[in-house]
Amino acid sequence: MQSENRMFDDFVKMVNGVAGTMAGMGREAESSMREKMREWMAGADFVSRDEFEAVKAMAAAARDENEILKSRLAALEAKVAGPAAGTKRASKPKDSPETSS
Repeated sequence: MQSENRMFDDFVKMVNGVAGTMAGMGREAESSMREKMREWMAGADFVSRDEFEAVKAMAAAARDENEILKSRLAALEAKVAGPAAGTKRASKPKDSPETSS
């Protein structure tokens, strides 16, 4: 009986050793995969959240400024093109006091 117990004990030790080795291999694989992902993410030119928010704010400010400049340009164009394009200046009447001297 004692010899059967030894064989069983040796088998249990071997299985525990294999399980420990497999767990170590799993941890090593996970660590390696994490490192590979970090390298891939670093090489993929992703931006951080802070950088994204800063550029987003700059774009919104540029859009607002663009709208202001558009309205100013339209007002200036209307001011310059208005009298020449659509309306004629009133000509002085021939009988006005300025011309009859």
